[in-house]
Amino acid sequence: MPVVTVLQGPRDIELKRDLVTRITDSFVESYNIPAETVQVWFTEVPADSWGAAGKLTADS
Repeated sequence: MPVVTVLQGPRDIELKRDLVTRITDSFVESYNIPAETVQVWFTEVPADSWGAAGKLTADS
């Protein structure tokens, strides 16, 4: 069973629903497997705990 981990900043639940559907559909189509076997896990990191280009994303 595929497990996909998405590491990101906080997102709206509707965006996550859409992404889960798209990821699942991609695995179903590419691997010819049942949708029930695909799992998608979200890990959301707040902007004050994430850095890019030498500074916290909260400071951007």
